[in-house]
Formats: sequence, structure tokens, C-alpha cells
Amino acid sequence: MTRSGIAASLLVALVLPALAGCGKGAPPAASAPPRAVQVALVEARTLAGGLESSGVLVSREEAAVYPETPLSGYRVGVVYVEPDARVARGQPLVQLDDTLLRSQITQQTALVAQQKVAADQAEEQAQHVAGLEGQGVLSTEQIDQRRFQARSARAALDAQTAQLRDLQTRDARMTIRAPVGGLVLERNVRPGDVAGGTATPMFRLARDSLVELEAQVAEGDLSGIKVGDTVQVILPDGTSAQGAVRLIYPSVDPQTKLGKVHVALPVRPDLRPGGFGRAVFTGLSRTVAAVPEGAIRYDADGASVMVVGPDNRVRQVAAKTGQHAGGYVELLRGPPAGSRVLLGASTFVLPGDVVRPVQTAAPR
Repeated sequence: MTRSGIAASLLVALVLPALAGCGKGAPPAASAPPRAVQVALVEARTLAGGLESSGVLVSREEAAVYPETPLSGYRVGVVYVEPDARVARGQPLVQLDDTLLRSQITQQTALVAQQKVAADQAEEQAQHVAGLEGQGVLSTEQIDQRRFQARSARAALDAQTAQLRDLQTRDARMTIRAPVGGLVLERNVRPGDVAGGTATPMFRLARDSLVELEAQVAEGDLSGIKVGDTVQVILPDGTSAQGAVRLIYPSVDPQTKLGKVHVALPVRPDLRPGGFGRAVFTGLSRTVAAVPEGAIRYDADGASVMVVGPDNRVRQVAAKTGQHAGGYVELLRGPPAGSRVLLGASTFVLPGDVVRPVQTAAPR
């Protein structure tokens, strides 16, 4: 074989293996395994405290002060108290002008005295004929007449005396007094007004200055509230007052589905009927759907959770949160109980990703 033939044979021997190698496909690249993530379950849990409800401050019991019916028509002479005053039971509030009444009392006193003289005279004449029956001095008719005159004069005296007492009672009531002790909420009377001229009360009083919060509570939360439960009432200025549930109304408003809960509060000058308050029922326990706090993510669209489906694929579900307690968050709206949700690693997981869920111990 010539030199050129040998060279050609060597070239073929080198090229053919190379060509054979190029004909084979490249080995496939290994795919990345699913990311391991920690998950927790949406489950029913008992959360203590934290229920909040708004309400209005009201008087525990109000007393309306009116003039008594016999005093209608008398003019107001003096008004002794102003709104926001604290009065004792029986303390004078208004003095009516009793000039005319005093004149009537003087006149009636004279009539009583006059009638007393007439009654005494008639009784004395009746005593003179006592024991003369059947003696022929006076007829039976004359004797009976004197006795009847004595009784009539005594009855007339009793009637005049009763009328005098009525006037004296009215005079005592000309000073209108507080029926209960407490805070003066409202004054609607001025000197010169005619008593009983309107249906509006002269005064409104808060008995013993007691003020309560009338909280509006959703129907579903009423069952968890008990009389005596501790309540923190927060006022608009940021201050708070410690109270307790005193009364739970037995009915619910059919339109709003809200019930009324009265919270007793301490006597304080900054607690004014008609004001606003927010009640925090710290002693309340409720069973709610909850997830660990680490499962909630927040973005421009609000709160949401990353739910891991049966195929381990992730999807994002909008959520509405409620009470926070013990490391858990109440889900007012979101995935149903039993759903698996991602915990802290959800920041690095996108909707549609396939993950490898690892159940984690729930916080206690």
C-alpha cells in the first residue's frame, strides 16, 4: 500500500468514530425536585377574648321631673340647679311662686276657725238637751234636731279642715325636689315659665350618676357572652374604663340581627350619656376557623393565604382576618377548615408551583 493510501485509511478511522458519536442524542438534564415547604391546617380553635363591639353610653336609669298635676298653672320663681350638677335625693330643684296659694291658705284657715266655733256651739246645745227625752220640756223632734245640727257642724268642720290640709300639701309641693340622687342631664325650665305648660319634663336625672355602655353585638356572638364577663370600654379620647356585663337583652333586632349588651361602668365625670364607646370583651371564648399568623400574607390586594391542593399545587386565596390570639388569626373569610396553607416560605412560592408539603407543629 502506498503512503497516500495509508494516510487515507488513518483519516477514515479517526473520522468515523467521531461521526458516530455526533449521531447519538445528548443525555437529558435532570429536573429540579419540588421545593419542600412547611404547611399548617385551617382548623377550628378556641380563641379567648378580643371580640370588639361599638356602642353608646346611656344612663342606667333616668328620672324625669314633672310638676304634680295640682301645681299646673303656677309660675316658676327660682331654679336652683344647672345641667351637670350632682344632686341628692330630696334636694330642691325649683321653687314655684306660691303668693296666690299662701293667700288661699290664710283664707281657708279663717274658714276653719269660723266653722270650729259653729261646731262647738252646736255640740254645746246638743249637750243641753241630753237626758230631756220624755220629760215634756222639749219635743223629741227638737231634741233630735239639735243633735243633727251638732253632727252637721262637726262634718262641715272636717270638710273645711281637709280643704286646708290640701292647700298646705300643695304649698309643701311648691318646692319641686329631686326624686332620686344623681347627675342632672337636662334642664328645661326657666324662671317665669308656667309649670305644666308643656309635656317636656323640667329635668332629666341619671339615677346615682350611673352610666353604662349599650353595646351592639352580632347575634352569633351573643351566646359566648355571660353576665359578669369583664369588658374593657375604650372612649374616643383613647382612655378606657373597666366594666362588666350587667344585662343581655333577650331579643335581637330582626332587621340588623344585633343584640344589646349593657356594660356597667364606674362613676366617672368623663362618662357622659350619648357618647360613643368601643367594648372589648376580654373574657370571651369563641370557637373559630383559624390559621397560624405566619400563614397570612399581605400585599396591595389585602390579606391572603397560599393553599396547597390535593395535587400539591399552590393557589392563592383571598382572606379576611379577625381576632388575633395565641399566635393564631381568625379567618372570617377564606379556605374551609381542613385546607393546607403555607407558612413562612410562601414568599418564595408562586401560584401554580408544585411543592412538597411538610406538616409542622402548630403553635400552642
